[in-house]
Amino acid sequence: MKIEIIPATDIIGGACVRLTQGDYGRRTTYYRDPLKAAQRFEEAGIRRLHMVDLDGAKASEPRNLAVLERVATKTTLEVQYGGGIKSRGALRSVFGAGASRAICGSIAVREPESFAEWLAEFGGGKLILGADIRDGAVAVQGWTERSEMTAQELIARFAPQGLAQVICTDIARDGMLCGTSAEFYAGLQGQFPGVEITVSGGIASMTDIEALDGAGLRSVIVGKALYERRITLEELKRCLPNA
Repeated sequence: MKIEIIPATDIIGGACVRLTQGDYGRRTTYYRDPLKAAQRFEEAGIRRLHMVDLDGAKASEPRNLAVLERVATKTTLEVQYGGGIKSRGALRSVFGAGASRAICGSIAVREPESFAEWLAEFGGGKLILGADIRDGAVAVQGWTERSEMTAQELIARFAPQGLAQVICTDIARDGMLCGTSAEFYAGLQGQFPGVEITVSGGIASMTDIEALDGAGLRSVIVGKALYERRITLEELKRCLPNA
């Protein structure tokens, strides 16, 4: 299997949680200490970790940098971190706390000139575009507000400027364990061959991941299916490239 699996750790109040369809009122806490989850993934052979600061997404500034710093310093995982990154200062603080990559969504929609400047300054390999979609349109501000832009339109704006990775989350499927649309993501990857399209939302089993791998996707984020053992760490180990 060629596709890279990236476990998700969503953070509220310093704890590792999962939301259902992005609803802050429908959350389950899985680890009081996210470092324990990160260390388990590291032991399984995982290379990258997806960390979203849900408090930061609501507050419009990072709020869980201490969690990021602990994971970054106590594991070898490359952490891609998002949530509330709306200023150059916030971006620098995220990198200063140990993130390998920073995920930016709302600012790319609302202040595209600023995001373009950051791409030029930090490089496409350091910034990830978050294109989170609900009913075909990109949602911003911690998924609480709907824009009028499609994922395709948002990616097309920045792909010529060195953008290297996009995380596209299907909000309606997030945390629902209902499967994902391999056809949609394969079409997106085909439209933007120079950009790594990372699939997020709805993964329920290894079958879903195998379908995405067969469709030519390069990476996938898995959250609830791992925490609820729909996908086990043993299965994870067996499907890693060096297994």
